[in-house]
Amino acid sequence: MSTRYPFTAVVGMDDLRLALLLNAVSPAVGGVLVRGEKGTAKSTAVRALAELLPVVPVVAGCRFSCDPASPDPGCPDGPHEAGPGAERPARMVELPVGASEDRLVGSLDIEKALAEGVKAFEPGLLADAHRGILYVDEVNLLHDHLIDLLLDAAAMGFSHVEREGVSVRHAARFLLVGTMNPEEGELRPQLLDRFGLTVEVAASRDPEQRVEVVRRRLAFEDDPAAFAARWAGEEAALRGRIVAARALLPQVVLGDAELLQIAATCAAFEVDGMRADIVMARTATALAAWAGRTGVTSEDVRQAALLALPHRRRRSPFDAPGLDEDKLDETLEQFKGEDPEPDPEPDGPDDGGPGDGGPGDGGPGGGGPDGGGIPPQGDGPAPEDVPAPEEAPVPEHAPQKAEAGAGSGERAAVKAAEPFRTKVLSVPGLGEGAAGRRSRARTEHGRTTGSVRPRGALTKLHLAATVQAAAPHQKARGRTGRGLVVRRDDLRQATREGREGNLVLFAVDASGSMAARQRMSAVKGAVLSLLLDAYQRRDKVGLVTFRGRDAEVALPPTSSVDAAAARLEQLPTGGRTPLSAGLLKAHDVLRVERLRDPSRRPLLVVVTDGRATGGRAGGDPVALAARAARLHAAEGTASVVVDCETGPVRLGLAGQLARELGGTAVTLDELRADSIAGLVRDVQAGQAGQARHAAQATRRAA
Repeated sequence: MSTRYPFTAVVGMDDLRLALLLNAVSPAVGGVLVRGEKGTAKSTAVRALAELLPVVPVVAGCRFSCDPASPDPGCPDGPHEAGPGAERPARMVELPVGASEDRLVGSLDIEKALAEGVKAFEPGLLADAHRGILYVDEVNLLHDHLIDLLLDAAAMGFSHVEREGVSVRHAARFLLVGTMNPEEGELRPQLLDRFGLTVEVAASRDPEQRVEVVRRRLAFEDDPAAFAARWAGEEAALRGRIVAARALLPQVVLGDAELLQIAATCAAFEVDGMRADIVMARTATALAAWAGRTGVTSEDVRQAALLALPHRRRRSPFDAPGLDEDKLDETLEQFKGEDPEPDPEPDGPDDGGPGDGGPGDGGPGGGGPDGGGIPPQGDGPAPEDVPAPEEAPVPEHAPQKAEAGAGSGERAAVKAAEPFRTKVLSVPGLGEGAAGRRSRARTEHGRTTGSVRPRGALTKLHLAATVQAAAPHQKARGRTGRGLVVRRDDLRQATREGREGNLVLFAVDASGSMAARQRMSAVKGAVLSLLLDAYQRRDKVGLVTFRGRDAEVALPPTSSVDAAAARLEQLPTGGRTPLSAGLLKAHDVLRVERLRDPSRRPLLVVVTDGRATGGRAGGDPVALAARAARLHAAEGTASVVVDCETGPVRLGLAGQLARELGGTAVTLDELRADSIAGLVRDVQAGQAGQARHAAQATRRAA
């Protein structure tokens, strides 16, 4: 078994370690979501926590880790008789991003269930994680239906598996920890709310702390066992403190004054629902137990708010999590009561705790990819606590000089108008891409549309088709009783139709013809609205812009809709309109993405007034744009042109471009879901309408 990096050797990341330890003291807090850039030791800290958890008493031979003192009466391996049982270390179970539903919740032997009526159940990862840690790295990349199952089990404390009338229920109480890089995309707000606490982590900008991180990591890689042995004392002390805090937790009293502060704080920050109040109360109680006190103080409430509320303050998908600490302090002061006298510290060595810098607590000491607490004796002086560095301000997009001969000069970026709810844009046909909420697709979940012979493991049984396949052979198989004789060749897999997520690639005209301030603000508002729709429908997005003489990929295809919104906000305008260059750049992007992810179907959204006035290539710019558009049409790329042309006299160039693309054109007003225009149900609806009008005109002429 490989040696894990010690928790107390992690440098800095005070909030992360505190949040993990509070959940170790009180799993009812609800888990931790760790958000941070790559290379910040998120996974290292989580994996190290498992070594600190106390041993778990279990019923010998039970696959579901029942507690011998109070075994689960509904355990599939039960019933169990009360007894001494056995002990095993606490587990940390990792859920891979590509895991199947059966791997998560478990699976049934369908053949035995049908033929013999036997509940032959193979436990999944939820059963393995019972009374331990379930760790999901890159939780934002996990399929939505798996997240729903995961968080439901975390909230209810059990997992319920249903397969064609056969039910299995088992306990599944675990410490849920998820890590994510926001650059890869966000979790939906309703899923964010299911994590008890959230922590933002970033690498330290202090050179001394970074040196300490590298020094410790190199020492660990040179001799993991020796490095772990140097921190064994601190690990044992911290493990003992967790046990003591767990024992003290039932004695902690949450007074009415502190409870009022919790309720007032949640009301002041306008969080939805009551989960935040409950999580704050549990977190404040755990903080008191961790400090060795039996009374909750206002400072406990404040710390609980900083951990439990930031991710619940997101009012829209593009809002960054955060909390106004001045407003928090004002609210706590307004509803402040008299804090109870602190209890004397428990007997024994002063181990300190996260935030006080004491030895053995896994508390502060730096920040970075593998770092952590105070070095053991003889390991050199401990690095001093350093305040978390402020984030460097994001530089404004520096305007560039106007290009010679490129028409009007570049203008500074304008703010986007308020986003609105858009009409549904979808890709025609039936896809097989990643689960989402945009276009029709064959999926693991959805309405049943038919059956096929299973290829590989059977996951969704079509009962009627299976019985129909087995029925003609019952006499030949010697059936004598009431049971149906079913063989593997009879099993039929249900085919289901649901929704998939697509790759929505925006090609945005940023030329001088779009540069009128109000017009560009409306255009950005429309694109932002479409980005919001893409976020809700679980799409990947990309952004191509064209202006001046060429086009550029402002954002390669990504799951981070937030990043696309940020790039859009900084987009300047000015110069000529190299429409053909924009379409060709979009074609290149889609070609590469088809190789990377052939099952994800693209939707090209061109935002332009249709004008084409130049570029690097010679020749007629309108003809070049039409030729580039026909490349997309030849490959069957679904496309929409958002017509940005305004004014009483319109040239209709965007409509011509849409016809060359084989798609449809919508105006900014028609894009709104509440507009008078008809609903855009399919990106080819425009073509159908144009064909009908042409046929009618032909008949009238005849």
